[in-house]
Amino acid sequence: MQKKSLDKFLLSKPCSKKEFPFGEEITVFKVKNKMFALYWIEEGLIRINLKCDPNDALAYREIYSSVIEGYHMNKKYWNTIILDKSIDNKIIKEMINESYNLVVEKLTKKQKEEIKLNKC
Repeated sequence: MQKKSLDKFLLSKPCSKKEFPFGEEITVFKVKNKMFALYWIEEGLIRINLKCDPNDALAYREIYSSVIEGYHMNKKYWNTIILDKSIDNKIIKEMINESYNLVVEKLTKKQKEEIKLNKC
């Protein structure tokens, strides 16, 4: 997945916003001020951090060599995925959806309702 298509997919999530709180090198995506994804480019490859169910996080690491513990994140809940084309884009999108949904799950009832009504 290329940077442009990655940005487009991440921004397609309801109430998703793109920010640069850590500098221009690190792109952060939030929903209702809570981060659900961040990526940076290292050695020519995009590396994206995504939240996961703890069991899924471990399973992804066992299945894919390009999935490692979340860099600078809680390693129980976050994975870093190196986008080296070894994982199909469909799986990457599923991982992004899971990350987004896990973050939205923890929001308040009011915030969830605002997302449903597209009141960002």
